[in-house]
Amino acid sequence: MRNHVVRAPSALVAVLIAFASPFVTGIVGVASARPVGPVVRAAVLDAPLVAPLNAPRPAEPVTALLVRVPHAMAVRAHPSGSANVVGTMPSGSKYYDVPITAWVEEVSPDGRWGRVEIPYVWPRRHGWIPLRGLARRTTAVEVHADLSERRITVSKFGRVLSGMPAAIGSAGSPTPPGEYFVTDRISFSGGYLGTFAFGISGIQPRLPPGWSGGNQLAIHGTNAPSSIGTPASAGCLRVSERSLDRLKPLLRLGTPVIVVP
Repeated sequence: MRNHVVRAPSALVAVLIAFASPFVTGIVGVASARPVGPVVRAAVLDAPLVAPLNAPRPAEPVTALLVRVPHAMAVRAHPSGSANVVGTMPSGSKYYDVPITAWVEEVSPDGRWGRVEIPYVWPRRHGWIPLRGLARRTTAVEVHADLSERRITVSKFGRVLSGMPAAIGSAGSPTPPGEYFVTDRISFSGGYLGTFAFGISGIQPRLPPGWSGGNQLAIHGTNAPSSIGTPASAGCLRVSERSLDRLKPLLRLGTPVIVVP
């Protein structure tokens, strides 16, 4: 598994998806659900520690660079304004138009360009956007979804904070592996998505026959807790309500979500 990171101070770099039943607003896996409440946003602050004078210098913490996308931006094949355009970085999320905060997986040697996942496209594509003028922040939190183990793990500075079982896509609509980031934080009143969903930047290219909902991937709750830990969804990752409570304070907009086979 690749781990695209840039270490401080120059530029700093570091799921998932669960479908259930048709969802009129677009996140795969909900029927007749309605969001209740605003998108949640918060910053993660980490205070430095004071070390003894002769103590070994600690390794630099691995963090991810996140940038706010103020308007639709051309994504280029190489870190150059003359490179071919390979896609568009949107300024808002696919179904809720939440302002996009994108994970920059790599920064060019001159610091002027960032390599990003292009949201909501298939086949998955990466490219480069100019970083000048973009609001920046960092996070040390990263999400890993291991499909073979049917498990989600959240780490901070590379140290595991929490792990939980998850339902994954069924054989006919498997969860697509990839490197994504959180684009939505949406509350619900219950139903197929449970009480909360973290929309991510990927889509399901193999929807079940007759599927009439959206195709965005997400990590969300469920009203079928017995399905957790099984290949039962249309592609999203389902977790328990208790797990959602652990994820809410950790997964911010832009948080990296890496799904591996």
